[in-house]
Amino acid sequence: MPRFLDVEQALLLLELEAPFDQRDVQLARRRMAKRWHPDIAPPGRQHQHQRHLQAINEAADQLQSLAETSRGGRVTRNAVKVSAAAARTARAEAGRRAYEAEQRARKADAERAKHDPFGARVPDQSVVHRYARCTSYPEWGVGTVSGIYFSGEEDDVQQWARMLFSVGVRTVPAGSLQFVDFSKPDPAADRVQRFMTAAQHALAEGDAALAAKRLVYARDADPANPVVLRLLTTAFWQAGNLPAAARTVRDWARAETDRPTPERFAARIYEDMGAIDLAAEAAARAAERAPADPSGWERLGRLRLRLMDRFGAISALERARRAGPSVDGLLSLALAYHLAGNTGAEVSAAETATRVDPESMTAWSAYAHALARTDRNGECIEASRRALALGANPEVADLLARAEAAGPRELSERSAA
Repeated sequence: MPRFLDVEQALLLLELEAPFDQRDVQLARRRMAKRWHPDIAPPGRQHQHQRHLQAINEAADQLQSLAETSRGGRVTRNAVKVSAAAARTARAEAGRRAYEAEQRARKADAERAKHDPFGARVPDQSVVHRYARCTSYPEWGVGTVSGIYFSGEEDDVQQWARMLFSVGVRTVPAGSLQFVDFSKPDPAADRVQRFMTAAQHALAEGDAALAAKRLVYARDADPANPVVLRLLTTAFWQAGNLPAAARTVRDWARAETDRPTPERFAARIYEDMGAIDLAAEAAARAAERAPADPSGWERLGRLRLRLMDRFGAISALERARRAGPSVDGLLSLALAYHLAGNTGAEVSAAETATRVDPESMTAWSAYAHALARTDRNGECIEASRRALALGANPEVADLLARAEAAGPRELSERSAA
């Protein structure tokens, strides 16, 4: 292996500058040899001089070889820069590969220490059943049991199994094993239950991505199982994989055509994706499947408002009002009437909201703003005061000040006549 990896270092060692040719290199070699010859070294320094002279000769050979292959037998400054840059790039690449190899080795050692702590021990117990699954991690498939080990003392003894899966060696509690008899087929229902249980454990631990991975296996075993599809939709949704959640919820809706739940999930997932039109269509199907549920009609109305479908929103929110009015639904209805220009209906909806929940500051605020667009100035003042009594609101305070400054509106004698 050469001592110097680029031309710049060789030039520094020979105290030579580019451009140069073979003659310049020979003269530099002779000059440096006279300076660093071992025969003229101080006592005890002969070895250092000999090593340095060897490095000088290697550098000179490298430069002389470069001059021989150069055009005209002369190496230019630009050629030196290009050669040095290439050498630096090669060193950096070699260092990167060495670092990555070291990181892989460290990771492998850490994996081995984590999953195979009994790798250097002789098994404490022979194995009768060779093939088994781990019920906690069924996605590993069927593994080979290579030994049973024990740890702890007295009442704290624990039994472990060292197994070889497709993902590598894993050490698992022996009680989590389910031994496999290949002479009998594995029913699909058993696979579904196995992966469902493991997925529920993953969801309980907050790992939705792992739960989704396990539920994919359960869906493959029984593609039309609505329970699996519902849990898989939830797992994808919680994991943030909205496209996969949308595909799964469509499969779930096809499997359960008479229940509103899959369409409700679909509406929320589409809304998170920003597909408001698809969300409104799913919310409409959910509302039609459960017409007595006011929350479904309210959700449909709000989605139609986002699509600027005012009259469609009013229709849905009126259905919610008849099924069971709520403050949020009535306030959404008041907003829809306001956008449609129907001030009387807006006032009526907001007033109903105050009767449903007399302690709602939001309802009284909406009622006050609706009254401000009518001639009922006194009622607007009263509604504003009720809203401010329930909580601070700068907009309502400003509205109250403007209403009080305007004073009560009265009909003139000519208008009254």
